Amino acid sequence: MTMAITMRAAGLATAGLALALTPVLAREPAAPQRQTETDPALRMASALVARMTIAEKLPQLLNVAPAIPRLNVPAYNWWTESLHGALGARNTTNFPEPIGLAATFDAPLVHDVAGAIGTEVRALHTLARQTGRVGHIGTGLDTWSPNINIFRDPRWGRGQETYGEDPFLTATMGVAFVRGMQGPNPDRPQVIATPKHFAVHSGPEGTRHEANVFVSAHDLEDTYLPAFRAAIVEGRAGSVMCAYNRIDGQPACASDLLLREHLRGAWGFTGYVVSDCDAVKDIADNHKYAPDGATAVAAAMRAGVDSECNNATLGDTAGLEDRYREALRRNLITEGDIDRTLVRLFAARYRNGDLPGLAGAPAAVPVSAIAAPAHRALALAAAERSMVLLKNDGALPLRAGTKVAVIGPLGDATRVLRGNYSSGLSGPPVSVLDGLRATLGASQVTLVPFGESMTDGDRIPTTVLQTPDGKPGLLARYYNPATPLPAFYAPGTREKTVAAVTYQSEPVATRIEPDVGDRNLDLARVADVHRTVWTGFLVPAETGSYRVGLSGAGGTLELDGRIVSDRRKARWNDLAGMTTVKLVAGRRYAIKAEGSGIDLVWKRISDAPAAALKRAAADADVLVAVVGLTSDLEAEETGVTVPGFAGGDKTTLDLPADQLAMLDQARATGKPIVLVAMNGSPINLAWAKANAAAVLEAWYPGETGGLAAANILTGRTNPSGRLPLTFYRSVADLPPFGDYAMTGRTYRYFTGTPVYPFGHGLSYTRFAYGPLTVTPARGEAEAGLRVTTRLTNTGDRPGEDVAQLYLTFPDRPGMPRLALRGFQRVALRPGEARTVTFDLSPRDLSSVAPDGARSVAAGRYRVTVGGGQPGTAPGSTATFTTRQSQELPK
Repeated sequence: MTMAITMRAAGLATAGLALALTPVLAREPAAPQRQTETDPALRMASALVARMTIAEKLPQLLNVAPAIPRLNVPAYNWWTESLHGALGARNTTNFPEPIGLAATFDAPLVHDVAGAIGTEVRALHTLARQTGRVGHIGTGLDTWSPNINIFRDPRWGRGQETYGEDPFLTATMGVAFVRGMQGPNPDRPQVIATPKHFAVHSGPEGTRHEANVFVSAHDLEDTYLPAFRAAIVEGRAGSVMCAYNRIDGQPACASDLLLREHLRGAWGFTGYVVSDCDAVKDIADNHKYAPDGATAVAAAMRAGVDSECNNATLGDTAGLEDRYREALRRNLITEGDIDRTLVRLFAARYRNGDLPGLAGAPAAVPVSAIAAPAHRALALAAAERSMVLLKNDGALPLRAGTKVAVIGPLGDATRVLRGNYSSGLSGPPVSVLDGLRATLGASQVTLVPFGESMTDGDRIPTTVLQTPDGKPGLLARYYNPATPLPAFYAPGTREKTVAAVTYQSEPVATRIEPDVGDRNLDLARVADVHRTVWTGFLVPAETGSYRVGLSGAGGTLELDGRIVSDRRKARWNDLAGMTTVKLVAGRRYAIKAEGSGIDLVWKRISDAPAAALKRAAADADVLVAVVGLTSDLEAEETGVTVPGFAGGDKTTLDLPADQLAMLDQARATGKPIVLVAMNGSPINLAWAKANAAAVLEAWYPGETGGLAAANILTGRTNPSGRLPLTFYRSVADLPPFGDYAMTGRTYRYFTGTPVYPFGHGLSYTRFAYGPLTVTPARGEAEAGLRVTTRLTNTGDRPGEDVAQLYLTFPDRPGMPRLALRGFQRVALRPGEARTVTFDLSPRDLSSVAPDGARSVAAGRYRVTVGGGQPGTAPGSTATFTTRQSQELPK
């Protein structure tokens, strides 16, 4: 840590007290008058805000912004999620988890995926307009995506939401997502993108609300900020979300370093800032940086936060604006501060077309655009390109006529496909079992049910559900609250206790639903907080043992009059509550489920899994073992503590013990094992590397993931993904999880031997790289340079290679071992060759000194272009020299 940072941190110790006592502190500068005059969105927003009373202004500062009928302003909810698919009350398209999208090394693909998601977000907004429920979560024309934090440690449960461990890859994918989501004109965005969580945020989950992260000036500039800078400066994202943690003593949502110095200062950001949910509350409640709620909201607003997400808005917003009223009364903020932030928020609503009148604003998208067939096809293409073939001893591709036994807890699983920040409301999910039966033939593929495990819980298919009168689906009755919501929804309450609400005795709506999913957005009469009762029958197609229950929180499930799952005291992301039952094919089992935000889940299991595996292996040519984790185990801030997992984070890189035991049993059969891993983070694949005939990393691949895996396993699709992460052997190889220093982390600074390195990935064909040509711009390398090579498919199959460019820098303190600075996905037919060109800017060539200064350093560089890191894949190398150092701005 430099002296400048040390002094800054020391000076923050009394900042909360000073803010409480002194109403006159430096405020974020107001937008220049010239900008307001020349920007029509700002001009219109300023005129609107000028007509509002203070009573109308204050509630607009929260993520649930109420309607202002007097001014014809409809309600608006800023809480919209679309990390890898729009989340709403319709079946939307579920794409691979972002870590899988990163593994495509395909920025144009990510751009198209984001564009498709944005189309569905706009269509959900149209649906809400039609039913008058625009204040409902998931109906806004902004999105709290992408997550461009750096996945610095494999234990982090939310790393699956990111684009991996490398700042350059993350920045490139983040910009592609932002541009795809916002559309071709960022001044008239289709949907406003919100890169998050700004900044220096990547676990542990259990301490995120109070963590005080001290990070060196070098690591801040070299690792944690480049992707955010790119998303703002190059991608022109219209919003950004600040994080929970403190950095150098100041909460991220009240940080001078982040919000003033970098975001609005060096990067010239003019959009709006939204807080992570309850991050403003944390300023007082957990960080103790401010003495009370009024001071906390003042600290955030004066640093530049415009919209506060507060979890209490999941119930009722009553009273939440009182903290701002108190801050105003105590002169901690002024009405001018409020106006400045509201102008930014309303300008955004004009720009995206939520409020009418701005020329060129995007047009409405029809509801029919949700889950369009073209989007499902794109999801399949993305899943295929995301999967990484890590090992192949000749077992793949599987030939026609091969008899396959699918083993492991995830072979027939569908919940695992969609990862976190998703819902069961997506296109029909395709498991690996289903995919292999579709590609090889059902008679060639046998399922071996697993025993009870931590990976229980797939949504019960609609095909086995019947209404009380025998129709497909379940009968749903919707009940609204009978009285106003009680006081437990007031500020300071973290958990919603739906059971305390009194509901009307008669339903406001009754209809048949496919299952227990929340599809009620099109029912205008149903309140946002409501009770739903589903009744009908479960009619299994096969006799056997099943784990049956509910996921989610706040509900109960009865089976034949007996409660088999009670979620009334569960958290929303706890493991599913399951009960083992014997079910007979064709028999009707009465079901009654009630609650909201729940899923009806089950899992077919074996009473004697080891014996079943041995019998199936005797008749099989190949064992396809589908193993891994689920996003119920590695997740966001859970209450789950089981072997290997704590609060959403991992405590080990090993597979669960029951899966390792099964793999040993499979090896004992003598049959070749093809291991398919589904996970959102690095796991220890040392066993698979030593014992499996082939290893395919499939991530959480989205709704079509099982078909994508089958297409690769059978050779219909050539594997082409590359690892966006280092796969380590053990957490013992890494520094402590809570240490944010980059020394010893990621391929750039790790000096050990990984199981599989960043950038690794195999193909069914072969590629060769010709010599490199390095051409400096204007005769001086420090001004930029062009690198070219000739890439040839020397194999006998068409395929795609990912050409990766790495730099090794002049030797000086703080330099990484090497760093990715370019990549291109290239498709070639057998024998085809193509020239591949990389144009490197001074920023691409730059590195960071210990004091945080970024420059193109003088000295000798090595550049390598190949199918992976230097020395791990075919490639070519050259050197060049810069004569003098060139400093670059932040």
